[in-house]
Amino acid sequence: MHIVKMVVTGPFNAGKTIFIQTVSEIDVVDTEQNITSDSEKVKAQTTVAMDFGRITVDDELMLYLFGTPGQKRFDFMWEILSEGLLGFIVMIDSTSPETFREARRILETFRSYAPTPYIVAANKQDMEDAWEIDDLRIALRLDEKTQLVPCVAINKESVKKILVALLDDIVEVLNKEE
Repeated sequence: MHIVKMVVTGPFNAGKTIFIQTVSEIDVVDTEQNITSDSEKVKAQTTVAMDFGRITVDDELMLYLFGTPGQKRFDFMWEILSEGLLGFIVMIDSTSPETFREARRILETFRSYAPTPYIVAANKQDMEDAWEIDDLRIALRLDEKTQLVPCVAINKESVKKILVALLDDIVEVLNKEE
């Protein structure tokens, strides 16, 4: 059995926990705690250490999905969770331009941990005020080689599309290394 470790990261409230919950075949192990900051009370709870989900692809392949906390005060977990990763997803909230700079910083941080494949997932594309993909690419300063994929984290097919795209990139890298 081959295990592929993927990390799902991004700013606070981007949809990382929901993304993992949508596809995990096990109950997601999470470290959700009540939010204490009035400025972040857009939701009731936040991840303080990690989320963990699992997907069995077939008899030979299993995906481990680790979600990072999005709040800056818990960013010490990022490096810990990045150990052994084969690819990562940076989730962004397409309706929240005030988080785009933080998303870019997170992307650069994870790229410095490991030169592995990654995808930027533009979440909440089903919402009326979501930015268009081309505009997001400009705002995030992403080159044309970087995969920027529309996403709706509560939609299983949308999540699977992103995971398959990242898995394809990971397999391509692993095949080159053999």
